[in-house]
Amino acid sequence: MSAPETGHGEDILKHLKQWGALLGALAFAQPAMAVPQREGGLYPRDVSVDGHRIDWLINITAIFVGILFVIMVALMIGAIVKHGRSHKAEYDHGTGTTQVMVACGISAAIFFIVDGNLFVNSVIDLSHAFWNFGSAENNPQAVRIEINAHQWAWDARYPGPDNKFNTEDDIVTLNDIRIPKGVPVIFQLGSVDVIHSFYAPNLRQKIDVVPGNITHLWFEAKETGEFDIGCAQHCGTHHYKMRAMLTILDPPAYQAWFDKAVANAKASWDPKDEEAHWGWPWVKDYY
Repeated sequence: MSAPETGHGEDILKHLKQWGALLGALAFAQPAMAVPQREGGLYPRDVSVDGHRIDWLINITAIFVGILFVIMVALMIGAIVKHGRSHKAEYDHGTGTTQVMVACGISAAIFFIVDGNLFVNSVIDLSHAFWNFGSAENNPQAVRIEINAHQWAWDARYPGPDNKFNTEDDIVTLNDIRIPKGVPVIFQLGSVDVIHSFYAPNLRQKIDVVPGNITHLWFEAKETGEFDIGCAQHCGTHHYKMRAMLTILDPPAYQAWFDKAVANAKASWDPKDEEAHWGWPWVKDYY
């Protein structure tokens, strides 16, 4: 009698470890960016005035879903225990009405508790904060920036002291966006080639950038620091490289950078360089 094979189990264990490593890598993969700054917990560090709205909505939804999960598991365990081997089966013709009513009742409860909360609070948050562009535009200190997305970079354009785009005092940067803390910052974004997605997790902001359209977002930063901007939409072979740095500065530091950048822009202005004049008239008809 030949000896039993001993390598089969080791091969299975080896393959399981390989699949586990692959799944772990996929689970923690980030879209075209480094891991965002964190301060414990599951979420990236929140540096936006209204970011807590997003976090609260996620947390309360997780709590509701967790409660419903516990209830359903308890009901299933109860049914298993009650209908064990000693339980005598009872034949019931049934019309299905009771079962349908119970199912509809449970579905309605889940809908109103979970989806109803999501809908109501999302509408409130959009109205009071994320889509409230009027309050941002009416702030005399608001910073306006145009973003030109292309394979595979983010171009940013700031109006100079004349508050107009495509003039000699415009500040134009590549993958380097600087903003002040404590004032509204409004972005208008366009794409020249494919769909991109502007993703700033530390500001709880993400929006698609679509060719032929101008999309909008605004926020107000509450902390200083350097944070990643990535592309959350696969946009081609070098999608992984489409990363920019967002630097939040104190107002005096931002003003010092702004003044120096304006002086450099005026010195390098070339009215014949048409490709550099990609800005557009500022759009205010948001919705």
